[in-house]
Amino acid sequence: MAKKTSPRTEAAKLADFMCFSIYSANLAYSRVYKPVLEALGLTYPQYITIISLWEEDRQTVKGLSETLFLEPSTMTPMLKRLEAMGYLTRTRDADDERNVRISLTDAGRRLREKGFGFGEVTMEASGLTAEEFLTLQKAVAGLRDNLMTASKGKL
Repeated sequence: MAKKTSPRTEAAKLADFMCFSIYSANLAYSRVYKPVLEALGLTYPQYITIISLWEEDRQTVKGLSETLFLEPSTMTPMLKRLEAMGYLTRTRDADDERNVRISLTDAGRRLREKGFGFGEVTMEASGLTAEEFLTLQKAVAGLRDNLMTASKGKL
């Protein structure tokens, strides 16, 4: 005789959890992106730091931390490594010396040209069309934003 399972038991499978789908997709994404990062000589957090500075140079450490969802205590050692690699500079803000401004060097800006086209690697690996990829990216960003809003004051 077949054992009956309740809907609650069925829903409890790991593959049914959105959080696990996002987590495991992130791990799979990282595997696809690994050769790209190795070609650039960067870790993923270093890479997104450089991208953020391409978009807006001279950000503060605090602002950059908020943009990247990283703790300032995580940012400082990473920024020191990127500075040692010659990709950025850290300087005290002239108007408020409590703030440190992060700026790309010429070598940091050249990474942009070296990195062009790498985004297509992950889109191709996803098996999605360009339109589907963009739609999914916007949906995931919306999910993240909603979760961040819902978690304010709860953590």
